[in-house]
Amino acid sequence: MPSSINKNKSYKIIGVMSGTSLDGLDIALCEFKNENKKWNYKIIDATTIPYSKYWKKKLADLYKKESEELLSTHSEYGFFIGKMVANFLYSRKKKADFIASHGHTIFHQPTRKFTLQIGHGACIYAAAKRPVICDFRSQDIALGGQGAPLVPIGDELLFRNYKYCLNIGGIANISFKKNGKRIAYDICAANMILNHVINSLGKEFDKDGKEGRKGKIIPSLLHSLNQLSYYQQKSPKSLAREDIEHSIFPLIKKYHKQTPHVLRTLYEHISIQISNHLKNGEVLVTGGGAKNIFLIELIKEKTNTQIIIPNHLLVDYKEALIFAFLGVLKFENKINILSSVTGSLKNHSAGLVYGI
Repeated sequence: MPSSINKNKSYKIIGVMSGTSLDGLDIALCEFKNENKKWNYKIIDATTIPYSKYWKKKLADLYKKESEELLSTHSEYGFFIGKMVANFLYSRKKKADFIASHGHTIFHQPTRKFTLQIGHGACIYAAAKRPVICDFRSQDIALGGQGAPLVPIGDELLFRNYKYCLNIGGIANISFKKNGKRIAYDICAANMILNHVINSLGKEFDKDGKEGRKGKIIPSLLHSLNQLSYYQQKSPKSLAREDIEHSIFPLIKKYHKQTPHVLRTLYEHISIQISNHLKNGEVLVTGGGAKNIFLIELIKEKTNTQIIIPNHLLVDYKEALIFAFLGVLKFENKINILSSVTGSLKNHSAGLVYGI
């Protein structure tokens, strides 16, 4: 991969992430050094650009739109990302070698061999005037994998001191070593379903779990949720918006007049499913759910593991950090996708490159 960027040095990379919770665009300037065959990292600076009503609605509804609007938004969102990154670097008087962007997932259907994260890399490159690496999932799906989770390569190389790495975002996922290999999978829907319910009360999210704490568990709903067929599947496996809208939203809808009780039941469900996958050892917890006091309390009650919540930069920007790291590994032509995690035919180095 010809470039003016020198390999085997300190890299300063912008990682960009947008999750299913639609909180906003995460931008993290990260530094990586490979010293004595060990990668070290630092989050230099980071911010979240809250989505405007325009972008929140646009991204939430895009999967329903015609192909022309989908393609148009793919480019428009790319220019938006590029502009936000350029503004971030300019306002902080910082420089970056390149941008590694996850984009925003609109479709993810590995069984049908396709996934789409919008935010065209060429448009990011044009707007930010910096090289871009993006589209980390498509190659894995073409190779027979789930295209997710992708963060575990970072867990393996940057956070291996923890027995488990648990991220509680729109979807909760976990990563750990088993029989000498790193495995990972999505556990269950998390903030995505909590936000869906709390929105009916005119709130964007349930801060600290205060609303959920007020309700009572609905046994019939809890039973239905815990019986979902996904939980019987073996890894590799992953969840997407489509799965959650099809399997969980209809169950919730039956109890639409009992919002606090639905919330309390969802908290119970999420904490049960997460605790089912934790046995002893230290658990590094990141993502928006790590800041939900009530949810963390419930998980602690159900497991004897040591829950470790790191500093706010790592809680909020671990995924952006690791996508920046995926970009570094791609730039060096090193493996950034593990077949033991995704189920693809082989370990491989994924990502499309613009401007390098």
